Amino acid sequence: MLNLEIWQYALLFFLIFLAGFIDSIAGGGGLISLPAYYSLGLPPIYALGNNKFSSTFGGAIAFYEYQKNGNVIWRLALTGAAFSIIGSAIGSQIALRFSDVYLKYLLVFVIPVLAIVTLKKKNLKATRNISTSHKIILTAVIGLVVGCYDGFFGPGTGMFLTIAFTTIVGLDTLDACGNTKLMNFSSNIAAFTTFVINGNIYYSIGIPCMLCSIIGNMIGAKLAIKGGDRIVRPVLIAVLVLLLGNILISCF
Repeated sequence: MLNLEIWQYALLFFLIFLAGFIDSIAGGGGLISLPAYYSLGLPPIYALGNNKFSSTFGGAIAFYEYQKNGNVIWRLALTGAAFSIIGSAIGSQIALRFSDVYLKYLLVFVIPVLAIVTLKKKNLKATRNISTSHKIILTAVIGLVVGCYDGFFGPGTGMFLTIAFTTIVGLDTLDACGNTKLMNFSSNIAAFTTFVINGNIYYSIGIPCMLCSIIGNMIGAKLAIKGGDRIVRPVLIAVLVLLLGNILISCF
């Protein structure tokens, strides 16, 4: 059992809410929630388990909100989900054999480029028309590559998917967010199930954190649906900056 002060519970619940809010809009909420769990002194496996527990349910609510608004293209989302699972399995195997340090150094250069691209795009949408069959192929490739990244390293996966869907596949912002949420949810389910089976969740904090994540995801998704690019773009940039800072701290 964890013996926490009232202020520690309050801070944790706020951070999980904030992580869910950000995750529902641009992805990358784990950059906030995971350190929050670590700060409580949880063993890494329990921090990961509680993080998956809260984010999986929160992500499901965000997906529901986007789907209800018609922002899920099922053929693309299901294709992406299937290939992201395959990619995640490959990435996990790579992680067992190689250090992630070189990927971190690469991301130090890639992330600023992504930030510039996101800032320059007026509506976060590709200007060229792409046939449905080409969109499916591109989605499969994106799912495989980003899924591999998720299995190998992980932080910011949802953000990378959102940017890829807008700039490469040509989806508008909200459709990109909706499809990303289904792909994230699919990859989270497997990890979540594993943590539950192995008893790696402290339900005394997991359940209230799950509720905070659900509320954060619901509010964030509704706000994104209402505000579109005006809301999504600055949150994407903020997550890119947060991820870059996280990588720089771990590298140097």
